[in-house]
Amino acid sequence: MFRVVLTCLIISVASVVTAQTKVPRDQVEISLGFAPLVKQAAPAVVNIYAKKVVNVRSSPFQGDPFFENLFRDLGKSQPQVQNSLGSGVILSSDGIVVSNYHVVGMSTDIRVHLNDLREFSAKVLLADEEADLAILQLDTSEEMPFLELRNSDGVEVGELVLAIGNPFGVGQTVSSGIVSGLARSGVATGNARGYFLQTDAPINPGNSGGALIDVNGDLIGINTSILTRSGGSNGIGFAIPSRLVAQFVEQARAGHDVFMRPWAGMFGQPVDADMANGLGLARPGGIAISDLHSVSPFKKAGLQPGDVIVKVDNHPVNTPSEMIFRMSVAGLGAEAEIEMVRDGVVEVRTVKLDVAPETPARNTLETGRRTAVPGLILSRVNPAVLWQYGFPLGTTGVVVENTGEVGARIGLQPGDVLRAIDGQEVADPKEAEQALRDARQRLTMEVQRGAQRVVMRFRL
Repeated sequence: MFRVVLTCLIISVASVVTAQTKVPRDQVEISLGFAPLVKQAAPAVVNIYAKKVVNVRSSPFQGDPFFENLFRDLGKSQPQVQNSLGSGVILSSDGIVVSNYHVVGMSTDIRVHLNDLREFSAKVLLADEEADLAILQLDTSEEMPFLELRNSDGVEVGELVLAIGNPFGVGQTVSSGIVSGLARSGVATGNARGYFLQTDAPINPGNSGGALIDVNGDLIGINTSILTRSGGSNGIGFAIPSRLVAQFVEQARAGHDVFMRPWAGMFGQPVDADMANGLGLARPGGIAISDLHSVSPFKKAGLQPGDVIVKVDNHPVNTPSEMIFRMSVAGLGAEAEIEMVRDGVVEVRTVKLDVAPETPARNTLETGRRTAVPGLILSRVNPAVLWQYGFPLGTTGVVVENTGEVGARIGLQPGDVLRAIDGQEVADPKEAEQALRDARQRLTMEVQRGAQRVVMRFRL
């Protein structure tokens, strides 16, 4: 009898232990809590403290409700140390960490604190402001805990998730929720642009760069921003999908310090209901091509204005941001399968993915002291420049990469395109410098600034 009771007790205890360590997978198991999952994932989520030096103008009108904005450019620029606080996730045993650009970008001193109170310095390997991602390397030879990356393409709306980070600097905190939306583009705040997972798991300031994990403890996204009117979490948070994070890690390990995106060389717009009728589509969706560069890989694959791109690698795309995301996660050198509709007929084309070409060469130079506007840094507009500045595909001329002191004083801005100087069209920096050298008494410059054409006249 004693043996029977003891056996039953052992079985009962074993059942309790199993229940306590099992990851919840259904409604009954959810009631047991997420403690085992948090214990598994939390050691790989870190707190990040970063410092950077920024130039701040000190104005005698600072704090004045009227004159502060009126004279905001008045005063000398002075260096000032700026501190930032955020989170990060360790992705490999050798100390590769991912965080947000707005947490560590341009920082000169980065300290990473682990959940077990260890602390390490770190350096930025690769940072990208547009994607709001940065890859760090911890300065240690110790073996680190890390999270596995799950392919975020398999994530579905309604999945249970946990957000782990350091909100408001109070220490590591865990919040739970579900994936509440997919393919969110153009809705995140800050500098991030692209394609996001949406979650109702509470995310607050300081959670940036932290982990969004599934019920298996795998990383599906990096928390980056919230949609809020009050500054606190309202249940709409955005995370950068893990599949894009994987591409960042791959490029960082390959030695890149900036993220290299495939170039589309095209402009397009989402297809709404009215456009769908005009294009002969059964339903709205996809991207209607409006313009293609002469060396665009899409043009080389046979696409043309008026075609509607509906899928990339069998994934539906409805905005340019979604298409660029799909191209980015496919990777440089890959071939993407493009499903398109032309005159009501579905066709499939293969597009080779690569960076925007640097041909013709930029021929970057700085204008000399004997020119009308010395100190300008000028480059020829080529596909890489078009991509860098977001210029219309037909833009030609010479771009002002840096105005220098004199250029800024006369009103030039970085990103201005010089189309003509004293009535002479310029297509190369050397032509522009020679025209500025030949200028006498009066100078006229035709400048393209965004969608505007500006004529600037000066007396020398």
